[in-house]
Amino acid sequence: MKNKALTEATWILGALAAGWLLTLALLPVASILFAAAILFTLYFFRDPERVPPAGEHLAVSPADGVVTTIDEVDEDEFLKKRVQRIGIFLSVLDVHVNRSPIAGEVTHSEPKPGLFLDARDPRCSILNQSRSWVIAGPSGTVMVKQITGAIARRICPWAVVGDTLDRGARFGMIRFGSRTELYLPLDAKILVKNGDRVRGGETILAELPQIP
Repeated sequence: MKNKALTEATWILGALAAGWLLTLALLPVASILFAAAILFTLYFFRDPERVPPAGEHLAVSPADGVVTTIDEVDEDEFLKKRVQRIGIFLSVLDVHVNRSPIAGEVTHSEPKPGLFLDARDPRCSILNQSRSWVIAGPSGTVMVKQITGAIARRICPWAVVGDTLDRGARFGMIRFGSRTELYLPLDAKILVKNGDRVRGGETILAELPQIP
């Protein structure tokens, strides 16, 4: 799925390029704004390579951003049990490609309609438009929830149910500022704290119990 992120920006870049050409001919000073917007769009839709650390029982971050939530919740929709949750806030300056925290099979992927509250609002996890991914692997089962924000209005899924993902593999992205949550078993050992900056596919968030 290399360079998949940039394809999500095709129509945006096309519209900005048309605006740049038009203003370049009619109002050259205004063309500077379109040029800046094109550069920012290319920057936002970047998709750097990441190398996950060794260790099958380690769960890596599904997103770039800052850890804002570490708690326990009852996940009644898909996992049907009490779990640990790690919430990550993504600003418009962060990479917005989401990556699988563990190696495993996508057993569930479902969108949910909702609002577009600010991604820093604690209510956004329940009220905002989102998509939940359940990934089952040798180390256990986890869930990733992509949540839109006040600016982010579209979740772009790239994987489908039945796909087998390597740890750190890309499975989708959220366009512009947003929130990504990772749901883990209660016996997983959390290795980050609130305020930590993390990198998708590389930063270790938790150690899953090793199955004999």
